[in-house]
Amino acid sequence: MEQTQARSNIYALLSRILLQELDDEILNMILNDQAVRELFPSLKEWKVLETEDNKTLLDEHLNVDFANISLLHLVPYETFYTREDQMIETGGANPVTTMYHEFDYLVDFGKARAISADHIGIELEFMHYLIEAEIAAENAGDKEAVEHLQFAQKTFLNKHLLAWAPMYLINVKYEARTPIYYDAAEMALEFILADNEYLSSSKAA
Repeated sequence: MEQTQARSNIYALLSRILLQELDDEILNMILNDQAVRELFPSLKEWKVLETEDNKTLLDEHLNVDFANISLLHLVPYETFYTREDQMIETGGANPVTTMYHEFDYLVDFGKARAISADHIGIELEFMHYLIEAEIAAENAGDKEAVEHLQFAQKTFLNKHLLAWAPMYLINVKYEARTPIYYDAAEMALEFILADNEYLSSSKAA
């Protein structure tokens, strides 16, 4: 159960970082929570931290970088990578909507900096949602539901995230100008690959 909760927490963190601009709360958590900060090793070399306050870090560095990797130069949507015409599918024909509907997952576009349900941050949030449902099923002693939710996680990873997110995350590593986004991309890339191995092993059974 501890490992399952840790997986859920990492998906939630990655989703938050990649879905919308950082704010003071999330920045403080990254900088001041030792366990979280260890996930961002490049921060040790970022000299800007020694001279700038949080507002300057956000306004002049981090949120500029977010715009660069999410809105201006890179495209964080599955259908851009998987459709031959590289068009983003914003309607009900988007390939992720079937699984979202099956598990009653609703995208909050009011919070997300996204125009479509297949944004990488939303797909990572959906994995978090499935794992939280698995934890609830485990606590309720519903083994059948646990197995169904684990299968759903593996299916979604293979059918969706792993089919395109590595390409986007590699591009983010090249384009990122701040260590938080560089490290987040590297962490996400390594984590979804490792999580697929975990779900494919007997450990998740």
